[in-house]
Formats: sequence, C-alpha cells, structure tokens
Amino acid sequence: MANRVTTRIEGATATIEFNNPDRRNALSFDLLHDLGAALSGLSSSSHVRVVILTGRGSDFCVDTDLAAPRETKTVRGESVADDTERFRQINAMLNHFHQMPQVTIAAIDGGCAGAGLSLALAADLRIASERSVFNTAFLTAGLPGDLGGIWFMSRLLGGALARDLYLMPRKVSATEALGLGLVGSVVPAAELQTTAQDTARRLACAAPLALRSMKQNLLQSSTTVLGDYLAAESERLVQCARSDDVREAAAAFLEKRPPVFTGR
Repeated sequence: MANRVTTRIEGATATIEFNNPDRRNALSFDLLHDLGAALSGLSSSSHVRVVILTGRGSDFCVDTDLAAPRETKTVRGESVADDTERFRQINAMLNHFHQMPQVTIAAIDGGCAGAGLSLALAADLRIASERSVFNTAFLTAGLPGDLGGIWFMSRLLGGALARDLYLMPRKVSATEALGLGLVGSVVPAAELQTTAQDTARRLACAAPLALRSMKQNLLQSSTTVLGDYLAAESERLVQCARSDDVREAAAAFLEKRPPVFTGR
C-alpha cells in the first residue's frame, strides 16, 4: 500500500503531502494517524523551520472518506466511547499541527472542504490556486463541525463571517476566499507549489530564534489576556536581543549584505 502521507525535506523546509488523490485526499483515521506521526517527527527538529501541508493531485482535501473501510473511518459508530477516543487522538494531532514551533503553510489546490478546510485553517499561512474551491460542508452532511474549524475561522474572519459560512454552507471561490481573508494569496495552479516553496525559503532565511519566538507570540496573542501576553513577549524579546543573530543582523545592515543567521 502506498504511503497515505509523504514527507520530504529540502533545506529548512518540510513538505507533507496527502497521498490519496483517487479519493481527492479525503481523510481517514489511518491517514490522520500518519499525519500525526509525521508532525511529531518534524516538530522536534531544530533544522526544519517551515512546514508545508498540501495534497497530491488536483485537490487539497475534501473532508472525510465516506468510502473508507469501516475500521478506518473517523467515526465508526460502534460505541460512543470508541468514537470519542478516536477524536481525542485526532484533536491532539490537530492541536499539535497548530502549535508546532515551525511556521506552517497550507498550499491549497482544488477542493478544500469540511475537515480538510479545518486543517487548512489551522496553518499559519494559506496559499491557494485560482481553481481552489472552499466549503464548510458540515451541515450538508448532517454534522456540526470538527477539527476546530469554527474556532479557527471565528478568530481568522470574525464571528459574523464564520456563522455565515458554517450555517449557510456554499462553495467559495479562490477569488472570494482572498477577499474574505480566508487565504493570503491566490496563484495559477501551475505555480502553487513553487510559490509555497519560495515563501518557505523566504521564511527560512529569517533568524531562527526570532521566527520561533514570533510564532509563539502569534499563538499566545489569541489565547491570553494582554498583561500575560506582554510579559511573555518581553521575555522572548530579551532572549532574542542577546543572541548572536541580532548582532549579525545589525552588522549585515551596516555592511549592506545579506545576514547569515546561525540560530544562536
């Protein structure tokens, strides 16, 4: 059986790819388990600074695989306890992806719906191809939502837009998604992966300590009160200000050359 999830590392960028193109990269419990394993291996790497999540073929991910064998479904329906435990594991993976120290990019082509949309929303940045189509889709399937999609979208777009898109599910084009702020940029499909890799390389050129600290600032900014945030932000700032990389940044500016950061 082909790997359900593939990972490749080039320089400081790791690319995780859903590998179920015949099913439009629909999710199963086994695929999500493999995704979690890939994320665990990458999050502890000090070398990898950026993680791209994408799908093989012409779709990013179109929710769960309704045709998957019963034992691999995210909800099997055998018992409440069994299904709850499966989602405890899935939610732990989702939280891990959202909070991993690396900057994450969702490179979205084609269909992006349901749980697939939730995964894209959990990323730090989203780049879409011009043929991408988004849909919350849960009410259409008789479900209230999963993988934190409503939580992420409410923070990204605001409660009013999140309510509109989840309570009134519909297809959202790439152009509309860009206008709403659902994605940060839209590019031709043929340029999607190149654009994602170029974006990752640009991020990877930043000072590693500052990049990771900024990721933590961004995460904490939406989950804590201002006083606690300011205290944590100041601690990270002081730590980075004492680093060799800050001195290198100043020297490079004065010498009119690109900085060479070491992460120290």
